[in-house]
Amino acid sequence: MSTTAFTTAIAQARDLLRWCSPLRTELWAARLAADLEPDQVEPFLRQLSEDGSAEARLTLAALAAVDPAADARPTSDARPTSDAVPTSDTRPASDAGPASGVGPRSDASAEARAAVSVYVRAADGVLETLPGWVRRMGRVTCEGGWYGKADPYGEQTLAALSFRYENGKEPHLLVVAIDQVNGGLAVDAVAEEVKFLDDLGLRAEEPGAVAGRMLDAFELGDRIMGALVADTLPAVRPVAISRARAVPDLVRAAPDDTVSRFGELPDLPGAREAFEKLAEFVGDRPLWWSPARVTQFLTSWLPREAILSEAGIAAMPEVVRAWSRFCGAHPAVLAQVEADAPRLPALMADESLASLGKRIAKNRL
Repeated sequence: MSTTAFTTAIAQARDLLRWCSPLRTELWAARLAADLEPDQVEPFLRQLSEDGSAEARLTLAALAAVDPAADARPTSDARPTSDAVPTSDTRPASDAGPASGVGPRSDASAEARAAVSVYVRAADGVLETLPGWVRRMGRVTCEGGWYGKADPYGEQTLAALSFRYENGKEPHLLVVAIDQVNGGLAVDAVAEEVKFLDDLGLRAEEPGAVAGRMLDAFELGDRIMGALVADTLPAVRPVAISRARAVPDLVRAAPDDTVSRFGELPDLPGAREAFEKLAEFVGDRPLWWSPARVTQFLTSWLPREAILSEAGIAAMPEVVRAWSRFCGAHPAVLAQVEADAPRLPALMADESLASLGKRIAKNRL
């Protein structure tokens, strides 16, 4: 990091010392870390340690609180950083107490506590030299969780968690946008006032399940090279991950109950059989139901993959119409059903469209 950038960070930290806001300081630290290239991290931390001013110490404490090195992999998979910045205190990390200002994580283990990141090591011993409000960074209580569509077709979903600090102040909302079309990866995140929730139209869910969805979405993004995400995501990501990991009773790979809540099955022969194929198609992303997804299901997936009785094929259009109404009754979706449904019997009868797996399964019948 350049001298100018370091000077700017110190000036901003000076303002933060006057504001005494844990939330503002954490979000600032996350943005600061997002601007650091990997080869700049250790020189920057070393420069802060050598500077020794209150502003530099606050910066170290804030970076440790959001811990940008604690990515979305399970904490038990963390590895120690062998070339971390030397600290002024040689105590083992597991005995160092709340040096980072972050409360205990629900998935922490003895090994994970020992494998602290370079940010946490650099901040060791600084908290006791700073005002008391700094210790509240990361120490939050989750007050609720919500989940639902981000757009009419559910091509993205939103996972939201509300928090406030241990002294009851600075309530805030963390919202992560999860892309459904590309498998369920995190593509954006924001920190807002809790009243922001009023405009989202999300359903209340167990916070542990919502937090698990957030972490699952970040992990998936880490496994996809070149995943397209919003430019604003890196600056909020460390805080979002830290908050999600602070939620008790995490549920990873939480099931979506949308299919089980569907209660509008038509009273037709073959309707249950047809709906089972629809449920198989939507899988673990049932909120995503768009005109393009209708076409994919009726004109491509069913002829390629599904074995249905004549009754099931006959009932399928009504089942899809009922599902589309349940998913919001969007006119474009319903119009697409009407455009594609008449073609279904002919497509299902065209054996050239069947996949190898479907042909093998039919031969076994």
